[in-house]
Amino acid sequence: MRLQRALPLLLALQLGLAGCASVGTPREVSQALPASDSAFGRSVQRQAAPYQGRSGFRLLPNSNEAFRARAELIRNAQASIDLQYYIVHDGLSTRALVHELLRAADRGVRVRILLDDTTSDGLDSLMGTLAAHPNIHIRVFNPLQLGRSTGATRAVGRLFNLSRQHRRMHNKLFLVDNSMAIVGGRNLGDEYFDAEPNLNFTDIDLLGVGPVAEQLGHSFDQYWNSALSRPIGDFLWRQPDTNDLFASRQRLEVSLAEARTRRKALYDRLMAYQTEPRLGIWRNELIWAHGQALWDAPSKVLADDEPDPQLLLTQQLAPDLNNVHKELILVSAYFVPGEPGLLYLTSRADAGTSVKLLTNSLEATDVPAVHGGYAPYRRALLEHGVQLYELRRQPGAPRLRLGFHGSSDSSLHSKAMVFDRRKTFIGSFNFDPRSVLWNTEVGVLVDSPELAEYTRELAVQGMSPALSYQVKLVDGKLAWATEDNGQRHMLVTEPGGIWRRFNAWISKAVGLEKML
Repeated sequence: MRLQRALPLLLALQLGLAGCASVGTPREVSQALPASDSAFGRSVQRQAAPYQGRSGFRLLPNSNEAFRARAELIRNAQASIDLQYYIVHDGLSTRALVHELLRAADRGVRVRILLDDTTSDGLDSLMGTLAAHPNIHIRVFNPLQLGRSTGATRAVGRLFNLSRQHRRMHNKLFLVDNSMAIVGGRNLGDEYFDAEPNLNFTDIDLLGVGPVAEQLGHSFDQYWNSALSRPIGDFLWRQPDTNDLFASRQRLEVSLAEARTRRKALYDRLMAYQTEPRLGIWRNELIWAHGQALWDAPSKVLADDEPDPQLLLTQQLAPDLNNVHKELILVSAYFVPGEPGLLYLTSRADAGTSVKLLTNSLEATDVPAVHGGYAPYRRALLEHGVQLYELRRQPGAPRLRLGFHGSSDSSLHSKAMVFDRRKTFIGSFNFDPRSVLWNTEVGVLVDSPELAEYTRELAVQGMSPALSYQVKLVDGKLAWATEDNGQRHMLVTEPGGIWRRFNAWISKAVGLEKML
């Protein structure tokens, strides 16, 4: 009798944990379409031809330009759009981009969207509905195979495979007609495009045109065709049809129409690309230089412990990291050097290299726990001459919201490196164990003093006293030099509330550093 009573519960649990229809469905292999397949791609090839293998580059440090570039690329797409993202949040900017993607698919453009599976929490049906369009294909990377049905069963499912579930695809890539691409730190969501009133991330993207875009197409194909990527339809009990897609599109149109009147200022700013396109102007502002796309192998996430170094993006960056002699500038939203990073940075500084780092302050970071992994290294870095700058929360901003992961109204999210004012690396990579060991990343290394100088200027601007604290050692103790209302002053207590201090402390106390 006891077993009979338990059977319904066990059956329900099993069904809840399964949460998918056909995980074993064969996957279709596809490749990036050649740039020559579209008039747009051929125009890029003609533009790049005189530069003999070099690619064109333009920084996108401004949130408005970053959104506009993505929207305009979709509008110009004629053959293919390939998107790869870690996070996609709902919001006006995302809905506008989805609207453009649907219009592109309507005119015959093949759209491939690869999302890290954490994005799909509770959104399987919505993504499946979008994929009901015959020209839109959506896959999730490193998917949770058990327990997708509810939030509770998802939590249980992740407990069954923690070693894989903490390894995520952190890549951010936006590729059109295999000829123009955007890489950098921005995910998709209002907070990345200055369209969220309570939170704004400061970020840097890089527009790459020509050969480097084709390299990034190879990167996307590796992930798309990996056994770790599964079609979203594999996890749906019922496959959405064209009627579901039609209804969803109607709701999207209504929401955009409402935003046009209720959020007019924001709507008009975001939609300016429709009447005042800039892509043609930007194509005339490109810096042509040798560039190389770098990325982690997708199989990095399959390692039982630490992955084989040959699979890592950091192995590809190692020659430039080791050959820097005059100046190294690091911009890393999340910075946890660990012992290897500490040894590298201090040895560079000891050898006479100027080493400057810009990261988040405790009061500005959106993940205070990461600050707890960074803070213990500050003294040693400073003693060896490494210069530390921590982006501050801007004066007059609202009070911060609480939460274990924290939240901030202004936060650094950029990831960039500048080597000897000559080479620049921009991508999704943070200088921390999570980027090095656990997550996959992508970026572009550019050999151009001109681009390096632009990137360096942005970093130095962020390091200014009005925007950042410079951490110093004063009489053997940490102090924070800054400026308010034109007046320089020094703080002897680290800026940040008690709750943030507790979050930072506990991550250090329980030994989370290697997971940060």
